[in-house]
Amino acid sequence: MAAQPSDEQFLRQALALARAGIGLASPNPHVGAVIADSQGAVIGAATYTYGGLKHAEVLALEAAGARARGGTLYINLEPHGHQGRTPPCTDALIAAGIRRVVASMADPNPKVSGRGFEQLRAAGVEVEMGGLEAEARRLNEGFARYIRSGLPFVTLKSAMTLDAKIASGRRRAGVGRPLGFTGEWITGDAARNHAHQLRHESDAILVGVGTILADNPALTDRSGSSRRRPLLRVVLDSHLRLPLESRIVQSAATEQRSDVLIFCTAEADESRKQQLEQLGVRVQRLTVKDPAPRVDLPAVLLALGQMEITSVLIEGGSAINGAALASHIVDKLWLYYAPVVFGGGESVPFAALEGIDSVITLKNLRLQTCGEDAALEGYLRDPYAE
Repeated sequence: MAAQPSDEQFLRQALALARAGIGLASPNPHVGAVIADSQGAVIGAATYTYGGLKHAEVLALEAAGARARGGTLYINLEPHGHQGRTPPCTDALIAAGIRRVVASMADPNPKVSGRGFEQLRAAGVEVEMGGLEAEARRLNEGFARYIRSGLPFVTLKSAMTLDAKIASGRRRAGVGRPLGFTGEWITGDAARNHAHQLRHESDAILVGVGTILADNPALTDRSGSSRRRPLLRVVLDSHLRLPLESRIVQSAATEQRSDVLIFCTAEADESRKQQLEQLGVRVQRLTVKDPAPRVDLPAVLLALGQMEITSVLIEGGSAINGAALASHIVDKLWLYYAPVVFGGGESVPFAALEGIDSVITLKNLRLQTCGEDAALEGYLRDPYAE
């Protein structure tokens, strides 16, 4: 007789289905569901998407039909047990006769966490929790940060040399992109493709106007994967120096999209603001005077959270990287190291750290290779702890 699939195998299937919803579920969590009958055969499976409205567990129940009775639901997140955009999924599971639920983790929303499990147990459904929990928590860390604080989860990504430089002296002098070991870019194709996947996993990308002036990037999601809403392209530009002919402005003007958002200060020129808005760019004023007028990063995060932006990827230069770290808005770092050393006093450091007077310690480090480059991932705080 063939061996029966284990709970872990089914949970891995549920996690894979949940990952298929990346880019399609925000501002809600990524959820995948698998229903197996008493013989270990999959009779229903589904991925949640925000546009599809119905939750993964309900879609899986619909696929299973009457065969769901006596079956087991495998899911990466606690079943939805409260009235929201849809009725409680726990009601549907109980009515369908699901005998057992195996979930990776509880709902990170403190207002409802555990409620779904309680409802299921009260109805006589066997509940088990904790399988592949670390993977499940990692998948929904953006949702967890957002639902617990109202603020987006912030990842700071940077490509650099082994001596932590993001550009050579030529770049500081304004001569285009640095010429590293791989040619025009510091890192190679594999690292850049990985970084584009980070863009796809994010609701917004954030840079300073200096990055636009130096590189004129488009800041688009070029992963090739589908997403429900466009990647919001955010530029911090205190005095609205953003050129009207820049690629990012022209894309907003050409495609009439509202996915370019500029944060400026009260001192920015009103006529310039109107010019940008006429070209399809959204402009929002935010100011703090300490010591000079500049855009306040915590205020930016608060504004983005109010727009239901759950995750932000910072791809800035030295000044923005330093300001983000100094203001303690960063949750996670992705640092890509190329086998290159620039050296020299004019090379640009990864972050301008003059304003940081404490040690920055990364936790839960993971190191992987991306072609000839190395990628280091580390957390500054636990998104489930606040």
